[in-house]
Amino acid sequence: MENTERIDGAVQDLKDDEISLIDLFAVLLKYKRMIVVIVVAAMIFAVGISVISLMLPAEKSFLPNKYKASAHMLINDTDSSSSSLASAISSSGLGGLAGLAGISTGGSSNSSLAIYLVSSNPFLDAIVKEFNILEKPELAKSKFPVSDSRDMVKKQFSAETDDESGVFTISFTDIDPVFAQKVVDFSVDWISDKFDALGIDQNKIQKENLEKNIGYTFKNKALLKNALTHTSYAYENNVASNEKLEFLGDSILEFLSSKYIYNNYPKLKEGEMTKVRATVVCEESLYKIAKKHNFSDFLFVGKSEQLHQGNRKVAIMADSVEAVIAAMYFDGGLENVEKFIVENL
Repeated sequence: MENTERIDGAVQDLKDDEISLIDLFAVLLKYKRMIVVIVVAAMIFAVGISVISLMLPAEKSFLPNKYKASAHMLINDTDSSSSSLASAISSSGLGGLAGLAGISTGGSSNSSLAIYLVSSNPFLDAIVKEFNILEKPELAKSKFPVSDSRDMVKKQFSAETDDESGVFTISFTDIDPVFAQKVVDFSVDWISDKFDALGIDQNKIQKENLEKNIGYTFKNKALLKNALTHTSYAYENNVASNEKLEFLGDSILEFLSSKYIYNNYPKLKEGEMTKVRATVVCEESLYKIAKKHNFSDFLFVGKSEQLHQGNRKVAIMADSVEAVIAAMYFDGGLENVEKFIVENL
């Protein structure tokens, strides 16, 4: 009996504590004007703060916009370069430091080296010196300015590598977009210089190998790089693609192949010469030329294409041959192009 009374009492207490939704709406309705005023005032305050923040200089704004500048570098991690990389690190005196950073000098990758370099004190100190980081107001009262300046750069800097594509991405975040881009550009140059110093600039090695393969040495190396730059890479890195060179190369190839057929097969009729040319000058034959000279190892393709081995696609490789033909024409004239075509078609 006693337990029953306790339960009934507890149930009654719960009922007394319940708030009727109707009563709640009645209260809200009673103070609706005050609620509306508070909400509108909060909105005006938020908008005002945002507007004032945008009007103030970035360094003084209490809600500054932050900008992230990035750059992508294609770093080749081939088996043939592993041993040379290991010996280069060891001979340069970086072997011990690389080991501490978790990089094996017995078979490391260029990507691992790049990650290590951008986290090293020499790299951080180079940025601090180049951009006068020590003069920033935040470091004015620092007891350890050098260490604190490195930490400041580290917080704003990031680097990562995509193992599948070999694309190395570096980024810097700052309230000043121009400054952020300058830091990224400086970082790219610094890394490139270090790779040059170690003798493992794969792009330079590849260009030299390609020139040996095709039997022609370019005076203007920029032309060769342009000819090897696919639209996907050009779009991602804001550089010129090889499309225009490909367009011109197609016409040059058609002209020189026509000339060759005309001079060497005088008995063929016009229709027969056209059929022969169509057989010789086609995507398949151009692809065979590209495959013969290992064009796939030298092409600059974007991250998306690399994920799907775009550098080995038939169309991309064939188009690159036409682009190289045009580049060769600009660099060395029609005679060198004709020699290349006759030897390869």
